Amino acid sequence: MPYEFKLPDLGEGIVEGEIVKWHVKEGDPVEEHQVVAEVETDKAIVEVPTPKKGKVLKLCRAEGDVLAVGETLFVIEPENEVEEEGEKSVSVVGTLPTEEEVLATPKVRSLAKKLGVDLKGISGTGPGGAITEDDVRGGSEAARKEARDRFGPVERVPMKGVRKSIARNLKLSQERTAFVTGMDDADVTRLWDLREREKDVPRLEGVHLTFMPFFMKAVQHALVTHERLNGSMDEDTEEIVVKKYYNIGVAVDTPDGLMVSVVREVDKKTILDLARELQELSKKARERKITLDELKGSTFTISNFGTFGGVYATPIINYPDVAILGTGKVKEKPWVVDGKVEVRKILPLSLTFDHRVVDGGEASAFLNKIISYLEDPGKLFIESS
Repeated sequence: MPYEFKLPDLGEGIVEGEIVKWHVKEGDPVEEHQVVAEVETDKAIVEVPTPKKGKVLKLCRAEGDVLAVGETLFVIEPENEVEEEGEKSVSVVGTLPTEEEVLATPKVRSLAKKLGVDLKGISGTGPGGAITEDDVRGGSEAARKEARDRFGPVERVPMKGVRKSIARNLKLSQERTAFVTGMDDADVTRLWDLREREKDVPRLEGVHLTFMPFFMKAVQHALVTHERLNGSMDEDTEEIVVKKYYNIGVAVDTPDGLMVSVVREVDKKTILDLARELQELSKKARERKITLDELKGSTFTISNFGTFGGVYATPIINYPDVAILGTGKVKEKPWVVDGKVEVRKILPLSLTFDHRVVDGGEASAFLNKIISYLEDPGKLFIESS
């Protein structure tokens, strides 16, 4: 009897996924636990194995299609139920539901026919997953190419995958936090010299020593003193949840958008440990091999937009964190040192915090604490436990 494999729960809060790649085609034999597809959730790419050995009868969706958790992904005929050649495929496939899988009104079906859109390839946004006229128009490549607003031609790009997740999380953050951004500068000349002096040793091990591990250590040390910034807000109980561990999220630019990989227990790791782990996580994020677990559990986040030439910004909190630090591009500037003007390496910093949890005074003190570590990195080692 045909076995319908339905898209399982791929992780906390995941409600749908996009088929990135099929590893099999209809008619292929498959072994139990063999990976048959790669499905992209809003956070990572997940390999989907088949739970049974047998023969693939039908791939229910094409690459690029989005389907909800619980929808049928593929159909196989288990090995002990494979029928003889000439009887199996036609009869079995012929019994599979077709039109019944699609929820759409006659008007929508007519529009789809007019635009040449296959409704089975459209993800419905209407009640109960019903396909709407907008879904059909949005799914029509021809419609996209011909789309215009009153000023000229436009292209409509469906928002999905990581980009869709980024949009949802940013909107959630701005809806649920009372965010304020403060800005300041740090004279990182001594940190710059330290990194230049020491970077060749890790390079021999294949590790690229960037400033980020130092930023993470400076933040973690400052969080020890200003612990409310290392927490979250429980809106149901109206409690501030102060985290007693230090997991720093680092925003990583990927071709699909920013992903926040999380380095755990920063307080227990050396600068080189952090550099190695960051390098590994960043590579996995860009190759979309990072796991969902490696994207969860941050207590504070750092976004280094300085690598793109940015100076100051108003970074959006990685909800449900309480704060996020943005680091800009280090530039040489005239700076007063002991009453004299010198050319120094200056790092712009932008701290966005949830004003419900901390006041401006504490946030400023926290930022000044970070600056003190960045300007005198030796303090990081003196104050480390």
